[in-house]
Amino acid sequence: MTSALVVGLGSIGRRHARLLGELGLEVAAVSRRADAAPRCYASLAEALAEEAPGYVVIANETAAHRASLAALAESRFAGTVLVEKPLFAEPAPLPQHRFAGLYVGYNLRFHPLLAEVKRLVAGEPALSAQVYVGQYLPDWRPGRDYRATASASRAAGGGVLRDLSHELDYMRWLFGPCRQVAALSERSGALDIDSEDVAALLLAFERCPVATLQLNYLDRAGAREIVINTAHRTLRADLLRGSLSVDGEARLFPAAGDDTYLAQHRSALGNRREALCTAEEGAAIVALIAAAEQAAASGAWVAP
Repeated sequence: MTSALVVGLGSIGRRHARLLGELGLEVAAVSRRADAAPRCYASLAEALAEEAPGYVVIANETAAHRASLAALAESRFAGTVLVEKPLFAEPAPLPQHRFAGLYVGYNLRFHPLLAEVKRLVAGEPALSAQVYVGQYLPDWRPGRDYRATASASRAAGGGVLRDLSHELDYMRWLFGPCRQVAALSERSGALDIDSEDVAALLLAFERCPVATLQLNYLDRAGAREIVINTAHRTLRADLLRGSLSVDGEARLFPAAGDDTYLAQHRSALGNRREALCTAEEGAAIVALIAAAEQAAASGAWVAP
């Protein structure tokens, strides 16, 4: 039986630990809270001294991802690693390692609706795309003060550009590398946090010359939507409802809350890894986030 180690037991780390247990893996964890799990260690070094995992999930604060990955590489770990998205808080080189595989946790690639959108646009370049994601931050983690979470802290790697970077990843997955980006981002003051809670990007991709993206922590109902125009069709996708309309004809692609995470883990643990976000692709998203921040600060177009 493969064993797994989850580094960080915040909400996403606990979710990974639960799902890996459901997949039949023996799961240990690294957390500052010693009582957070039955097999819990205070440090990565302590965990690796006692455990022999074949799979490691790095799910601590974004700002700590690189240090955790570097420590894992220095331990000469040779199994598979999944780093929660985004890969790093800021652009940085990957550490030298001997991992069997290194991936980034953009699990929306495993949503059946997005898989169908990718199939439809594979041979038909987009002419324009409009993407929107909004989620009300105070509702994310019931029972916790959202102002005390990593999402609310710029230093911890929070803010919509990083927290909601799924959209940047799947846009790049669908349309190829980004050539240039212009951006606006703001701390609106509505949430009393020091990370940006709203951002709007104008992007030019290799296979989509005009794309817009709005991200926010403010949408109280929540929405995740895509509109794509090609020369021959118009696609309208609602990821929360799992609905895809092609020229007005709608189909459903339902996915339960854990489905995409489970599919991602099965892929990382198995032999079919084509849909996984590679470390190099994850690094490209970190560079794109940095370029968007630079563009927002300067008011100029920036090449990632």
